[in-house]
Amino acid sequence: MKIDLPLTVKDGALAEVGAVAARAEAAGFDGVSYSEMSSDPILHLTVAAGATERVDLITNIVVAFARSPMTLAVQGRALQDYSRGRLILGLGSQIKPHIEKRFAMPWSAPAARMQEYIQAMRAIWHSWETGEPLAFRGQFYTHTLMTPMFTPPTLFGAPRIYLAAVGPMMTAVAGRVADGILVHPFSTAAYLRDVTRPALANPNVDVVSSAFVVTGRDEKEFAESAVAVRNQIAFYGSTPAYLPVLEHHGWAALGVELNRLSKTRDPDKWVQMGKLVDDDVLHRFAIVAEPDQVGPRLRERWGELITRYELNHAGIPDPALQLEIAQSLRE
Repeated sequence: MKIDLPLTVKDGALAEVGAVAARAEAAGFDGVSYSEMSSDPILHLTVAAGATERVDLITNIVVAFARSPMTLAVQGRALQDYSRGRLILGLGSQIKPHIEKRFAMPWSAPAARMQEYIQAMRAIWHSWETGEPLAFRGQFYTHTLMTPMFTPPTLFGAPRIYLAAVGPMMTAVAGRVADGILVHPFSTAAYLRDVTRPALANPNVDVVSSAFVVTGRDEKEFAESAVAVRNQIAFYGSTPAYLPVLEHHGWAALGVELNRLSKTRDPDKWVQMGKLVDDDVLHRFAIVAEPDQVGPRLRERWGELITRYELNHAGIPDPALQLEIAQSLRE
């Protein structure tokens, strides 16, 4: 199992990324990642590429539907060559309200659109690499114009593509056209085994988990970690698209209530929602253990189901403890 470390930098500051990435590489990690939250992960991983020589550079995730396939193909090509072939382009669809209301981009048939998106990017990269005319025509995207002025050089093979998926339709897309699947942290080992793996229908793709961890060096840290992870589980659980995970465990009523509360005007709603996540739910979604037991517990639960694990630091705010936990996972 490969172990990846998120590039945890205060407020997403680019200035700190190089040093954090270099430390991760020196510590022996297999990859570093950055997620699209308040900044573009391509920027952070470009900085990380310049400070490292070996580690994989993983976007987990970059929001595909916020960009055209051409835009991301250009960015991916540049970073792949700059990093000498180390980019793993992890894509996610986001959800309809964000795509339409935050990014002002179209939303429809997300699974079919994502499959075509990946096929379009591969067609663009192929055209640049071979010199063949660009002639991609699909239902959602059409790319038929490419001139020498806009054709970048191809120094390394195309980036690997991972796809974030929860439901069976997007999971099936990952199995058909991606090199790996990014298992959403709002997943359980049972859901991965019973639903995701069968829908993936491809034993050759990488399976990447970022399952929650609840831990601490004392009672205070442990309690704070549990609250943070409960709140995160409640946040995800309020999203209708993730309801099937709760339904799989007989917790549909919890999802309905979380969704209802998320739409209220109560300023304290997110805290109150977290309190609805009881110990049974917490232990299904998270590895709950002392720091030195996180590694053994994680391998016991996920070892036969995944090929990579990216440390989830939602419940581990201290960078020193993050590094300690992540290093223990490598042992």
